[in-house]
Amino acid sequence: MKTFKSDISQKRFPEPDKVSANSVRKSILDLIQKDYPDFTQDSYLATSELNHYRRKYISDVVNKQIGEVSYLEKTVIKSISDNTTLSDKIEVDDNDKVMTVGQKVADKVAIFGGSWRFIISFMAFILIWIGINAFWFLNKGFDPYPFILLNLLLSCLAALQAPVIMMSQNRQEEKDRERSKKDYMINLKSEIEIRGLHEKIDHLIIHQQQELMEVQKVQIEMMNDILEQIEKSHNSAK
Repeated sequence: MKTFKSDISQKRFPEPDKVSANSVRKSILDLIQKDYPDFTQDSYLATSELNHYRRKYISDVVNKQIGEVSYLEKTVIKSISDNTTLSDKIEVDDNDKVMTVGQKVADKVAIFGGSWRFIISFMAFILIWIGINAFWFLNKGFDPYPFILLNLLLSCLAALQAPVIMMSQNRQEEKDRERSKKDYMINLKSEIEIRGLHEKIDHLIIHQQQELMEVQKVQIEMMNDILEQIEKSHNSAK
């Protein structure tokens, strides 16, 4: 298999991994030249070496724009470095995350308290309570009209309902914050991947242009040789 020698590491790599310095973005080229001053526009490097400096450039940009690189940015950079997806990792993190008893209760309350099942069952309980005392016991039962015991139960329920609702809202806010962090990581990675895709497309275009120019040079040489042969044969015929 045909190989080439990298001007950075002086190692040999397969020919398909060859990248010309002309096709490298100027910002990344400047970063390479800081470490290797002898690296010029006529030099070559491998794709793996270029990806290393791309990740370094991304880390520097994030560090300048945001300040210290946080855990979210490190996760995105590591995901790009390992060539993995973030969505799978996020789902694994959600499954492995251990919730406290309070968080589980808050989730159950939010699901049940905001459903028609709770409303219908609660209304059925009140109607049964009133029906038993008003019609079955003829207001002589354990809670005759005006249903003082029922009012007491409803007051206690309302007193407990407020903090339970606040717990549910707090838990929902935690979920929203986690979802926002995940969306931020995915959007950041998408933006970085799009930038990298633009660079790869630019590299392919420049590489194709170079190949076309080489083909044109060969064709011109062939045409010159043909013209010389025609001219020689014409002179010999005279």
